[in-house]
Amino acid sequence: MIHTLEGHTAELSCSQFDYTGEYCITGSIDRTCILWDVTSGKPIETFRGHNDEVLDVCFNNTGSKLATASADGNGRIYNVFTGACTSILLGHEGEISKICFNPQGSKIMTAGSDKTCRLWSVDTGAELQRLEGHEDEIFSCSFNYEGDTIITGSKDNTCRIWKDQEIMKSAAKGKAKLPEEKKE
Repeated sequence: MIHTLEGHTAELSCSQFDYTGEYCITGSIDRTCILWDVTSGKPIETFRGHNDEVLDVCFNNTGSKLATASADGNGRIYNVFTGACTSILLGHEGEISKICFNPQGSKIMTAGSDKTCRLWSVDTGAELQRLEGHEDEIFSCSFNYEGDTIITGSKDNTCRIWKDQEIMKSAAKGKAKLPEEKKE
């Protein structure tokens, strides 16, 4: 064993290394995430802002951004270097159990208890697309290495594979929805 990382005040729910392996992030039921220096085992930054437990964490492909998913129904994107929250991903009607960046780092995907998987702009935090069709909570989602295919896994005992062209075709058929413009 190299280190025991101590700093959260409740049980940990998730952890991930950045691409270099020099840093890792942990998420906890204490509603925080901690960025750690793997070599020293010391905490670098504590990220706050969620109102319920953090269920998932991930880094983008360069390690400059991290994202968090929470039982409060929100996702958050943080700048790793400044610690600032750059976007709050609002729209799920229940907890978000999974969050991940596409390989290019331009989109983020969330999966939730509201039976939807959503794609968001990393730069603006705007919802880009909503994938619907599962009959129960979605616990898992990921992009392929090219970023043009998505897989989602649900409590309904199914996985669905979505190809980029199919996402747009599904939107036309009402199975994948583009977000509606908000009325002020």
